[in-house]
Amino acid sequence: MKTIGLIGGTGWVSTLEYYRLINKGINAKLGGHNSARCILYSFNYEDINECNLRDDHEGVYRLVLDAAIKLKNANADCLILCANTLHQYVDRLTAEVELPIVHIADATANEIKKIGMNTIGLLGTKFTMEMDFYTKRLSDAGINSLVPEKTDRQFIHSTIMNELLKEIFKPETKQKFLNIISDLEQNGAQGIVLGCTEIPLLIKQTDTHLSVFNTLNIHAKAAVDFAINN
Repeated sequence: MKTIGLIGGTGWVSTLEYYRLINKGINAKLGGHNSARCILYSFNYEDINECNLRDDHEGVYRLVLDAAIKLKNANADCLILCANTLHQYVDRLTAEVELPIVHIADATANEIKKIGMNTIGLLGTKFTMEMDFYTKRLSDAGINSLVPEKTDRQFIHSTIMNELLKEIFKPETKQKFLNIISDLEQNGAQGIVLGCTEIPLLIKQTDTHLSVFNTLNIHAKAAVDFAINN
């Protein structure tokens, strides 16, 4: 079994779920008392938030690179970035650290293709929805991404930062998300990618008739598969 290096704390609420799901996934595959060999580096998210507030993407990258190097030095065999947004740094990180990174968008694209969809609605931070590091991965797999209109993108991003990262889940916030999902469906979305690992803690498959792609679950499963099969 490979040792998984988890870069978490972005935020800690979803990192808890990664740890739980990866350990449960390993045990489901191997049985007995088996659990994951993993090492967790968890950020103080305020350090990342301060960089984001001044649009210092290079500053965020240096924090992530430092975490990745520490995990490599601790003998991690692969890296899991426990946030969709951090995947904007995957190419640079792979080149500098020289460890395989299980990419959340690639794993999600595989799940979308399994049920034959070619157009999805994407919810996430403003970086995930507005930059191309995520949508390009989906596009390369033949999947078109629709994102909410600007005011809704601002609402989603603000909610992630000010509520979900703090383990605050409000009924009115959930309803607004469901309204946005309905709008995306009207614009042609066949399914919805919950492209921030905190969103699946608010929105569940039972909340909508559309297929929901829980990127946290998908990524954790891909991490388990990599640890056991590679």
